[in-house]
Amino acid sequence: MPTLLTDSEIYELFARLRAGNPEPKGELESVNPYTLLVAVVLSAQATDKGVNKATGPLFATVDTPEKMVALGEERLAEAIRTIGLYKTKAKNVIALSQRLLAEFGGAVPQDREALESLPGVGRKTANVVLNIAFGQPTLAVDTHVFRVANRTGLATGKTPLEVEKGLELAVPMEFMQHAHHWLILHGRYVCKAPKPNCGVCPLPSLCRYDAKTI
Repeated sequence: MPTLLTDSEIYELFARLRAGNPEPKGELESVNPYTLLVAVVLSAQATDKGVNKATGPLFATVDTPEKMVALGEERLAEAIRTIGLYKTKAKNVIALSQRLLAEFGGAVPQDREALESLPGVGRKTANVVLNIAFGQPTLAVDTHVFRVANRTGLATGKTPLEVEKGLELAVPMEFMQHAHHWLILHGRYVCKAPKPNCGVCPLPSLCRYDAKTI
């Protein structure tokens, strides 16, 4: 694994990412915390673009747990059939909607443990919802964040949880709110797998990655 960046290098890394994109946004489309939760559940092993294509028409009329339960699993599955694993995801969305109504008054809970108790919701999904919907400084580690953190030396680990814990210790608080967005977007569009586009990267003087393409 690469050597870790120093505190001053980490600060500079995020300062450069912020300079290039001061207000980063998640690319999943939603209209409220509930539809964001649904969209993130649907995005597992799927692209944000593909999810948005299916959920745009869906969320125009189905934007609460009550409406989703009324829609039913069969019609939901038909609405999201272009998304991978759509049958399992439809089952989970209906089940989590029922749980929200039965246990949380129809509202999306604002703590990780409660979110992770919902069908189809893991730690990464919970962190995304807490960060985007409720402004909590959480770090969702998807494949992009995992790759960028390990390559740069920002935080290293063999599992997403190891990297998440490393990032929690490393990221300065002033960058925490947007950190996972910057890292996701950087991994999605610049530090790609398997070959990063180092020629357009603002971080080469900091990055510890041995196989730079410049």
